[in-house]
Amino acid sequence: MRKQIRLEVNGRQHELLVDVRASLLETLRGQLGLTGTKQGCGCGECGACTVIVDGEAIDSCIYLTVWADSKKVTTIEGIASPCGELSDIQQNFIDAGAVQCGFCTPGLVMAATAFLEKEKAPDRAGIRRGISGNLCRCTGYVKIINAIEKTKADRNAFN
Repeated sequence: MRKQIRLEVNGRQHELLVDVRASLLETLRGQLGLTGTKQGCGCGECGACTVIVDGEAIDSCIYLTVWADSKKVTTIEGIASPCGELSDIQQNFIDAGAVQCGFCTPGLVMAATAFLEKEKAPDRAGIRRGISGNLCRCTGYVKIINAIEKTKADRNAFN
């Protein structure tokens, strides 16, 4: 069964006919060509597929596309500037060496983006909790947490 839905993805309105069983991940990658969001486990455990829906970080592999009807979705492609300049958190991940194989990176960046929108001054333990739904097998998390801390500090310096 298919259903017509409307949603905003990265600031652009879309009207789509989707299979009611399709995950948001499948729709983002297959119908919209947004392949920055990665499929990891497929069951909501690893966080590689994290996107932001109406301000909340969600695992898009277990979130049905029809649930996103009339909602605002942001993917990794949507946090860079319109001219392609990386967001502060993306740049800090690179600068801190928090990117190794890169597979988990889009999900971690999205989880951190949503987390820092809500928590303006988290400590290291808070940051760990904030990204706890995202697994990384390469980095050991130290550089990831450093990148998030740097982003937090930079943002707080401007406020």
